Amino acid sequence: MDSEKVVVNDAPALEKKSPRSQNSTSSPDFSTGETDFTTISAAEDRRLTTKLDLKVIPILGLLYLICFLDRTNIANARLAGLEKGLDMPKKGFNTALWIFYIPFVLAEVPSNIILALPYVKPNLWLGGMTFILGILSMCQGLTHSYEGLLALRFLMGIMEASLPAGAGLLIASYYRKKELALRFCLFLSLGLLGSCFSGLLAYALMDLDGKAGLEGWQWIFIVEGLATIVFSFIALVFVPHFPAKDSWLSETDRSRLLARLEADKGEASTINRPLIKVLFDPRIWSMTLLFFCADVSAGSLSSFNPTIVSQLGWTARRAQVMTMPIWIVGIIGPVTSAFLAGRWNSRAVFLAPAIICSLVGWVIHYVQLSYGVRYMAQFLISLGTFIQMSLYIGWLSANLRGPKELGVGTAIILGVGNCANFVSSNIFITTEAPRYPTGFSVGMALTALALPVLGGVVLWFWMHNKKIRARMAAGAVLDNQVDFIYVI
Repeated sequence: MDSEKVVVNDAPALEKKSPRSQNSTSSPDFSTGETDFTTISAAEDRRLTTKLDLKVIPILGLLYLICFLDRTNIANARLAGLEKGLDMPKKGFNTALWIFYIPFVLAEVPSNIILALPYVKPNLWLGGMTFILGILSMCQGLTHSYEGLLALRFLMGIMEASLPAGAGLLIASYYRKKELALRFCLFLSLGLLGSCFSGLLAYALMDLDGKAGLEGWQWIFIVEGLATIVFSFIALVFVPHFPAKDSWLSETDRSRLLARLEADKGEASTINRPLIKVLFDPRIWSMTLLFFCADVSAGSLSSFNPTIVSQLGWTARRAQVMTMPIWIVGIIGPVTSAFLAGRWNSRAVFLAPAIICSLVGWVIHYVQLSYGVRYMAQFLISLGTFIQMSLYIGWLSANLRGPKELGVGTAIILGVGNCANFVSSNIFITTEAPRYPTGFSVGMALTALALPVLGGVVLWFWMHNKKIRARMAAGAVLDNQVDFIYVI
């Protein structure tokens, strides 16, 4: 075997059997991730990680791309004549946005609890939800009333609730703590491509205005809904099961994967905190608050980016294309920061600059500088916001243990965190265009709030780690469910 050994949380894996396999009465200490019950070379470890990256991330990332496409294409349809076509009231567009998020937020935690049940197959659950979502999305282009659009948006929220939370749970179940930041970033970045493609598709589909008696905004919904239906069949085939049950891994690779996950996060079967404690875990809610602050910016970009850009002097058609570079910057920056965060096993050092970057963008909009500078502000908001969101999800997942905590934690941060969309969908008031004082001031204030919250979380985690290290040095017996070193 290669003399180079795997390092799990800076602890080399020794070439000997598990203490449990030698019928030892002592159990391994998971408090620091140091355990030695598997033998695997660094090259074999990298090969296994690469195999996971090729199997897990692309299909789940594409699933999120489809979700984002269906969720945000209403912003492009607005520029193509949606409001006029359905004779919507002044606040009708805002209502069509927030009505989606009522079931979306309420259904995410129950959906992940169902997905974690032993007899539920993720490919059937997520693929089936995607199929229904595609039908509902397509029907938006066939409705002839504002009330019909609202009903469809509400039903879409129910179906889509399971997709990002379920995909997040699957990703968290396959990767070690140090690997999560980059993987969640890639997952979210593929989702952002949905908004990027949405602008490009809207630009092309507006040419179909009048074809078959349908307006351009109707074609946007119909074509993108059909794409979702087609993808649902791909999801049915390729979405993986949880690590212990998935058949695409060989028996050897599955054993190695489970062993290294146990070394990194603790044995899942020993981690069984009461659900009520998990639901009120302050780690989950502090990260959710941070995610909420960032998601106000993300929701504003998703729902109003085309509108804001169109009011900077471009035509509706040109504005569809000018939104694309903003999303591209929102992909490149987070991928780079997440890669470095994984290498350094640190999150906070990237989060504070990202918050400041986003805050500068909001300030530029608020003081109403020139059109060119305000266009640049959209890039700053995108860059800072999406660096934050990917790192928050990975940071939380790295500090949770066991399927129950991961399932509830990812559902809460993505579900309750997405309550920010109730805010973002109502602060850009049509009658305040193009200055939007309410929208820009609220976005600026909530982004600024994240700075002291982040500082408090970092201080809390640092004090916790100091306490745990002191107890370890004193030889105290630790509870592997709560007494472990937090990732900062």
